Amino acid sequence: MTDRNATTQWTGDLESGSGSVTLDSSNAGQFPVTWASRAESPDGRTSPEELIAAAHSACYSMQLSGLLSAAGTPPRSIDTSAEVSFGPRGDGFAITGIALTVRAEVPGLSAEDFAAVAQKAKEVCPVSVALAGTTITLDAALG
Repeated sequence: MTDRNATTQWTGDLESGSGSVTLDSSNAGQFPVTWASRAESPDGRTSPEELIAAAHSACYSMQLSGLLSAAGTPPRSIDTSAEVSFGPRGDGFAITGIALTVRAEVPGLSAEDFAAVAQKAKEVCPVSVALAGTTITLDAALG
């Protein structure tokens, strides 16, 4: 089992406060966060939703590569983006959906077979599984 760690230090109230997220395990540095960067404009700062998007796009790409390789059709390249939507819902704010878009070069694989493997990757990707209950859409194509 492998654990990964991140730490956030926050100062002040929600609307005017600020903080920074440190990716402890990778020592990749600090990322500033504010409520405004989360709910309005990034303005050079990140948000929990952007970090989820990064995790999801990376995890999905690795899962898809693994499934394609196991089927004997290793990809030449995979480009995945994840768009995490955040906004008002119920009594507060929530992630309202995630849109995955993937384009890949996979020699020897039909568009139909690629679509099936891409869908399977979405279903079993560990980040997708962790986000169960969130609507996740997929736009997958060769090209």
